[in-house]
Amino acid sequence: MPELDLTTDHKVLDDDLAARRYFAKFEGITRRLTGVASEMEKDRSFSAMDSDVLEGYVRAISATFRALSLKYLVSGRLDGIGQKHLTIDLHESGFPIFQELVTMANDAAQAARHLEGMTSAEHLKDEMVRQIVGERVVPTRLQYAMSQRLYYEALLKGGMYFPQMHPQAQWIADVSGGRRGYLVHWGIYDSQLNVPVVYLMEVVDSGRKALPVDEGRWPAVQAHLLAQSVGGLKLVTIAKGFDADFADLHPKRLRRLHLGPMYSSAFTLQTGPIREVLEGAKSPVGEDWALAWTTEELESERVEVEKGWFSSTEREIFRLDPFSVGEDTGATRVTRSLILPQRPFQVLAEKDPAGFRDVRKFVVGKDGRVVVYR
Repeated sequence: MPELDLTTDHKVLDDDLAARRYFAKFEGITRRLTGVASEMEKDRSFSAMDSDVLEGYVRAISATFRALSLKYLVSGRLDGIGQKHLTIDLHESGFPIFQELVTMANDAAQAARHLEGMTSAEHLKDEMVRQIVGERVVPTRLQYAMSQRLYYEALLKGGMYFPQMHPQAQWIADVSGGRRGYLVHWGIYDSQLNVPVVYLMEVVDSGRKALPVDEGRWPAVQAHLLAQSVGGLKLVTIAKGFDADFADLHPKRLRRLHLGPMYSSAFTLQTGPIREVLEGAKSPVGEDWALAWTTEELESERVEVEKGWFSSTEREIFRLDPFSVGEDTGATRVTRSLILPQRPFQVLAEKDPAGFRDVRKFVVGKDGRVVVYR
């Protein structure tokens, strides 16, 4: 595999074998994330609904990687044909850069039209056989054409993780006083950090009409939440803004999940203990990785009523972490986790670096089982 370019945070995977190893690595990682969500459900970090919702986003991330793997199937073996190499963020991300997902979203919007003008898969296969058997040449351009057809077919099928995953609302339970409780969830792909970020917000609705079918409020809620889904904004800022803009919607709990960065000696640059751990593990192909998972959480502590001339409005008072010395996190708590295979975990346990002692470790065995260590 070509050496990494140390002068930039972006790396072009211009070798098709390297690209395939990269996609295979992420296929294995995303497959294990459902096991992590299940463990979080067991220790009550997640509810069953939370776990189901998160698994949906993980499946979407996995589908995105599968689609990109088809797009770049013959990466590095063609000259003069458009964008043919995957670009990843190799520093504190490990994921494809934001522009890759923007391009994929644009491609998805026109997938049907692209497929209409493409040669059928059967014809491409026949032509490839003819070139291999008859002309005794590698049918690289036909392979490229087939990879693009499979890519657009995958996009047409849908289920991808896009730069914006629009808010959805799921009913949780009816609340006293005729109110309704919802889990509102949405996602973005952070354009600065180049990692997927998922939001979960528990809301009590005191409006007359159920939120998901309220044609007046629901579109405004969706637009508001997407506009506020910026990594630099603290959770308390997002929650207070929502509470102020929607008098009959009461945010009781807001969580933000950063599903990354991904670290790997083969593909990313890292410093400090994580670098020493991955280099010391000397893991075989497929096990040289670690995935960070950070959960920020904000909870409502109490409700205060603001009284006006003709009405009164409820305002949530949020509980902030009293132990966040020197750093205003804008959250009730921040939980950091690390998901990694057995071999890197063994090196991490032996070195026991101070910065990782409070990090929850989800260790993935070769049989796919996940074990939690603190």
